[in-house]
Amino acid sequence: MSNLQQRVISAIVMAAVTLALTWLGGLPFRLFSAAIAALIFYEWMRMSRLGNGATLGFLPEALILVFIGALVAGLPALWLLPLIAALTAIVTVAVRLRGAAQWVASGLAYASLSGLSLAYLRDDSHSGLIAILFLFAVVWATDIAAYFVGRAVGGPKLAPSISPGKTQSGALGGAVGGVVAGLLLAIVAGAGNLVTLGLVALALSIVSQIGDLFESWVKRRHGCKDSSNLIPGHGGVMDRVDGLVAAAFALYVIGWVLTGTADHPAMGLFPN
Repeated sequence: MSNLQQRVISAIVMAAVTLALTWLGGLPFRLFSAAIAALIFYEWMRMSRLGNGATLGFLPEALILVFIGALVAGLPALWLLPLIAALTAIVTVAVRLRGAAQWVASGLAYASLSGLSLAYLRDDSHSGLIAILFLFAVVWATDIAAYFVGRAVGGPKLAPSISPGKTQSGALGGAVGGVVAGLLLAIVAGAGNLVTLGLVALALSIVSQIGDLFESWVKRRHGCKDSSNLIPGHGGVMDRVDGLVAAAFALYVIGWVLTGTADHPAMGLFPN
Protein backbone atom coordinates (compact mmCIF):
# COMPACT_ATOMS: atom_id res chain seq x y z
CA MET A 1 0.00 0.00 0.00
CA SER A 2 1.40 3.41 -1.00
CA ASN A 3 1.92 6.25 1.45
CA LEU A 4 -0.88 8.24 -0.25
CA GLN A 5 -3.32 5.35 0.18
CA GLN A 6 -2.35 5.04 3.84
CA ARG A 7 -2.92 8.78 4.35
CA VAL A 8 -6.35 8.68 2.70
CA ILE A 9 -7.54 5.62 4.62
CA SER A 10 -6.21 6.95 7.93
CA ALA A 11 -7.83 10.36 7.31
CA ILE A 12 -11.22 8.79 6.55
CA VAL A 13 -11.12 6.57 9.63
CA MET A 14 -9.99 9.43 11.90
CA ALA A 15 -12.67 11.77 10.57
CA ALA A 16 -15.41 9.15 10.96
CA VAL A 17 -14.44 8.29 14.54
CA THR A 18 -14.03 11.95 15.51
CA LEU A 19 -17.41 12.99 14.11
CA ALA A 20 -19.20 10.00 15.65
CA LEU A 21 -17.81 10.75 19.13
CA THR A 22 -18.53 14.46 18.64
CA TRP A 23 -22.15 13.63 17.91
CA LEU A 24 -22.40 11.50 21.05
CA GLY A 25 -20.79 14.09 23.33
CA GLY A 26 -20.78 13.54 27.10
CA LEU A 27 -18.62 10.71 28.43
CA PRO A 28 -17.65 9.30 24.99
CA PHE A 29 -16.25 12.66 23.93
CA ARG A 30 -14.53 13.18 27.29
CA LEU A 31 -12.84 9.82 26.78
CA PHE A 32 -11.84 10.93 23.29
CA SER A 33 -10.43 14.21 24.65
CA ALA A 34 -8.58 12.32 27.38
CA ALA A 35 -7.09 9.97 24.79
CA ILE A 36 -5.85 12.94 22.74
CA ALA A 37 -4.28 14.46 25.87
CA ALA A 38 -2.60 11.16 26.74
CA LEU A 39 -1.22 10.65 23.23
CA ILE A 40 0.03 14.23 22.99
CA PHE A 41 1.82 13.75 26.29
CA TYR A 42 3.28 10.42 25.18
CA GLU A 43 4.66 11.96 22.00
CA TRP A 44 5.94 15.06 23.79
CA MET A 45 7.75 12.89 26.33
CA ARG A 46 9.11 10.69 23.56
CA MET A 47 10.65 13.70 21.85
CA SER A 48 11.84 15.49 24.99
CA ARG A 49 13.64 12.42 26.33
CA LEU A 50 15.72 11.93 23.19
CA GLY A 51 19.31 12.70 23.96
CA ASN A 52 18.68 13.66 27.59
CA GLY A 53 20.24 12.05 30.61
CA ALA A 54 18.34 12.14 33.90
CA THR A 55 14.65 11.26 33.91
CA LEU A 56 11.82 11.46 36.41
CA GLY A 57 10.91 7.80 36.21
CA PHE A 58 7.16 7.34 35.90
CA LEU A 59 6.25 10.50 37.80
CA PRO A 60 5.11 12.46 34.69
CA GLU A 61 3.01 9.53 33.48
CA ALA A 62 1.44 9.12 36.92
CA LEU A 63 0.54 12.82 37.03
CA ILE A 64 -1.03 12.86 33.56
CA LEU A 65 -3.12 9.87 34.64
CA VAL A 66 -4.37 11.88 37.61
CA PHE A 67 -5.51 14.60 35.23
CA ILE A 68 -7.07 12.10 32.81
CA GLY A 69 -9.02 10.46 35.63
CA ALA A 70 -10.34 13.84 36.77
CA LEU A 71 -11.27 14.81 33.20
CA VAL A 72 -13.12 11.56 32.50
CA ALA A 73 -14.92 11.84 35.84
CA GLY A 74 -16.31 15.18 34.66
CA LEU A 75 -14.97 17.37 37.47
CA PRO A 76 -15.83 21.08 37.09
CA ALA A 77 -13.36 23.01 34.95
CA LEU A 78 -12.57 25.37 37.83
CA TRP A 79 -11.31 22.33 39.74
CA LEU A 80 -9.34 20.96 36.81
CA LEU A 81 -7.50 24.20 36.04
CA PRO A 82 -5.92 24.45 39.53
CA LEU A 83 -5.18 20.72 39.30
CA ILE A 84 -3.27 21.26 36.05
CA ALA A 85 -1.35 24.11 37.68
CA ALA A 86 -0.50 21.93 40.70
CA LEU A 87 0.60 18.95 38.59
CA THR A 88 2.73 21.22 36.42
CA ALA A 89 4.32 22.76 39.51
CA ILE A 90 5.15 19.29 40.89
CA VAL A 91 6.90 18.32 37.65
CA THR A 92 8.74 21.66 37.52
CA VAL A 93 10.14 21.13 41.02
CA ALA A 94 11.06 17.51 40.23
CA VAL A 95 12.83 18.60 37.04
CA ARG A 96 14.93 21.12 38.95
CA LEU A 97 15.83 18.60 41.66
CA ARG A 98 16.77 15.82 39.25
CA GLY A 99 18.20 17.89 36.39
CA ALA A 100 15.86 16.18 33.95
CA ALA A 101 14.54 17.44 30.61
CA GLN A 102 13.19 20.97 30.97
CA TRP A 103 10.37 20.23 28.52
CA VAL A 104 8.43 17.81 30.72
CA ALA A 105 6.42 20.40 32.66
CA SER A 106 5.42 22.32 29.54
CA GLY A 107 4.36 19.06 27.90
CA LEU A 108 2.11 18.20 30.83
CA ALA A 109 0.47 21.63 30.71
CA TYR A 110 0.12 21.54 26.91
CA ALA A 111 -1.47 18.09 26.83
CA SER A 112 -3.79 18.75 29.78
CA LEU A 113 -5.08 22.09 28.49
CA SER A 114 -5.66 20.50 25.08
CA GLY A 115 -7.83 17.77 26.56
CA LEU A 116 -9.70 20.15 28.86
CA SER A 117 -10.48 22.63 26.07
CA LEU A 118 -11.92 20.00 23.76
CA ALA A 119 -13.96 18.26 26.46
CA TYR A 120 -15.54 21.38 27.94
CA LEU A 121 -16.21 23.03 24.61
CA ARG A 122 -18.27 20.00 23.57
CA ASP A 123 -19.89 19.56 26.98
CA ASP A 124 -23.16 17.65 26.57
CA SER A 125 -25.30 20.31 24.94
CA HIS A 126 -26.45 21.35 21.48
CA SER A 127 -24.38 24.52 21.82
CA GLY A 128 -21.30 22.40 22.47
CA LEU A 129 -21.97 20.24 19.42
CA ILE A 130 -22.22 23.31 17.16
CA ALA A 131 -19.12 24.89 18.76
CA ILE A 132 -16.98 21.81 18.11
CA LEU A 133 -18.27 21.46 14.54
CA PHE A 134 -17.50 25.17 14.04
CA LEU A 135 -13.98 24.54 15.36
CA PHE A 136 -13.50 21.56 13.04
CA ALA A 137 -14.81 23.50 10.03
CA VAL A 138 -12.45 26.42 10.61
CA VAL A 139 -9.34 24.37 11.35
CA TRP A 140 -9.82 21.74 8.65
CA ALA A 141 -10.68 24.35 6.00
CA THR A 142 -7.65 26.40 7.05
CA ASP A 143 -5.36 23.39 6.55
CA ILE A 144 -6.85 22.47 3.18
CA ALA A 145 -6.98 26.01 1.78
CA ALA A 146 -3.46 26.82 3.01
CA TYR A 147 -2.08 23.71 1.31
CA PHE A 148 -3.71 24.28 -2.08
CA VAL A 149 -3.29 28.07 -2.20
CA GLY A 150 0.34 27.74 -1.11
CA ARG A 151 1.05 25.22 -3.86
CA ALA A 152 -0.80 27.21 -6.51
CA VAL A 153 0.47 30.69 -5.67
CA GLY A 154 3.77 30.11 -3.88
CA GLY A 155 5.72 33.24 -3.01
CA PRO A 156 7.60 34.26 0.13
CA LYS A 157 7.94 31.71 2.91
CA LEU A 158 5.98 32.20 6.11
CA ALA A 159 8.58 30.93 8.58
CA PRO A 160 11.41 29.27 6.64
CA SER A 161 13.54 28.50 9.69
CA ILE A 162 10.68 26.56 11.29
CA SER A 163 8.59 25.12 8.46
CA PRO A 164 10.18 25.68 5.02
CA GLY A 165 7.11 24.47 3.11
CA LYS A 166 4.65 27.08 4.38
CA THR A 167 4.11 30.27 2.41
CA GLN A 168 2.57 33.64 3.21
CA SER A 169 0.06 33.15 0.40
CA GLY A 170 -0.92 29.80 1.91
CA ALA A 171 -1.42 31.39 5.32
CA LEU A 172 -3.65 34.08 3.84
CA GLY A 173 -5.59 31.55 1.77
CA GLY A 174 -5.99 29.37 4.84
CA ALA A 175 -7.39 32.28 6.85
CA VAL A 176 -9.93 33.09 4.12
CA GLY A 177 -10.91 29.43 3.82
CA GLY A 178 -11.30 29.10 7.58
CA VAL A 179 -13.56 32.14 7.84
CA VAL A 180 -15.74 31.01 4.91
CA ALA A 181 -16.11 27.49 6.32
CA GLY A 182 -16.88 28.78 9.81
CA LEU A 183 -19.54 31.18 8.54
CA LEU A 184 -21.13 28.50 6.37
CA LEU A 185 -21.36 26.19 9.40
CA ALA A 186 -22.81 29.03 11.49
CA ILE A 187 -25.44 29.81 8.83
CA VAL A 188 -26.46 26.16 8.56
CA ALA A 189 -26.71 26.00 12.36
CA GLY A 190 -28.98 29.05 12.38
CA ALA A 191 -26.63 31.31 14.34
CA GLY A 192 -27.47 34.99 14.26
CA ASN A 193 -24.24 36.62 15.40
CA LEU A 194 -22.42 36.16 12.09
CA VAL A 195 -20.16 39.20 12.39
CA THR A 196 -18.88 38.03 15.77
CA LEU A 197 -18.47 34.47 14.54
CA GLY A 198 -16.62 35.66 11.44
CA LEU A 199 -14.11 37.46 13.65
CA VAL A 200 -13.84 34.41 15.91
CA ALA A 201 -13.26 32.19 12.86
CA LEU A 202 -10.48 34.50 11.69
CA ALA A 203 -8.85 34.40 15.13
CA LEU A 204 -9.11 30.60 15.28
CA SER A 205 -7.62 30.23 11.80
CA ILE A 206 -4.65 32.37 12.76
CA VAL A 207 -4.19 30.54 16.08
CA SER A 208 -4.41 27.13 14.39
CA GLN A 209 -1.62 28.13 12.00
CA ILE A 210 0.47 29.36 14.92
CA GLY A 211 -0.17 26.04 16.67
CA ASP A 212 1.03 24.22 13.56
CA LEU A 213 4.21 26.29 13.50
CA PHE A 214 4.73 25.76 17.22
CA GLU A 215 4.63 21.99 16.85
CA SER A 216 7.02 22.20 13.88
CA TRP A 217 9.38 24.25 16.05
CA VAL A 218 9.20 21.68 18.87
CA LYS A 219 10.01 18.86 16.46
CA ARG A 220 12.86 20.81 14.89
CA ARG A 221 14.18 21.66 18.37
CA HIS A 222 14.36 17.94 19.18
CA GLY A 223 15.55 16.79 15.76
CA CYS A 224 12.37 14.85 14.93
CA LYS A 225 10.64 14.63 11.56
CA ASP A 226 7.37 13.36 13.06
CA SER A 227 6.14 13.38 16.64
CA SER A 228 5.71 9.58 16.34
CA ASN A 229 4.58 6.96 13.83
CA LEU A 230 1.25 6.09 15.46
CA ILE A 231 -0.89 7.07 12.46
CA PRO A 232 -0.06 5.31 9.17
CA GLY A 233 0.92 7.86 6.55
CA HIS A 234 0.45 10.81 8.89
CA GLY A 235 3.11 10.50 11.60
CA GLY A 236 1.92 11.19 15.11
CA VAL A 237 -1.16 12.53 16.86
CA MET A 238 0.53 15.88 17.50
CA ASP A 239 1.20 16.14 13.77
CA ARG A 240 -2.56 15.95 13.15
CA VAL A 241 -4.00 17.97 16.03
CA ASP A 242 -1.40 20.72 16.56
CA GLY A 243 -3.54 23.45 15.01
CA LEU A 244 -6.77 21.97 16.35
CA VAL A 245 -5.80 21.96 20.02
CA ALA A 246 -4.36 25.47 19.82
CA ALA A 247 -7.59 26.74 18.26
CA ALA A 248 -9.67 24.72 20.76
CA PHE A 249 -7.95 26.44 23.67
CA ALA A 250 -8.50 29.85 22.03
CA LEU A 251 -12.20 29.11 21.45
CA TYR A 252 -12.55 27.82 25.00
CA VAL A 253 -11.11 31.06 26.40
CA ILE A 254 -13.29 33.19 24.10
CA GLY A 255 -16.40 31.29 25.17
CA TRP A 256 -15.43 31.50 28.82
CA VAL A 257 -15.02 35.28 28.54
CA LEU A 258 -18.40 35.65 26.82
CA THR A 259 -20.33 33.42 29.23
CA GLY A 260 -18.43 33.90 32.46
CA THR A 261 -18.46 30.13 33.02
CA ALA A 262 -15.60 27.70 32.46
CA ASP A 263 -17.91 24.67 32.28
CA HIS A 264 -20.22 25.74 29.44
CA PRO A 265 -18.21 28.16 27.27
CA ALA A 266 -20.00 27.24 24.02
CA MET A 267 -23.20 28.91 25.27
CA GLY A 268 -21.63 32.32 24.71
CA LEU A 269 -21.13 31.61 21.00
CA PHE A 270 -24.06 29.39 20.12
CA PRO A 271 -26.97 29.98 22.54
CA ASN A 272 -29.61 27.25 22.51
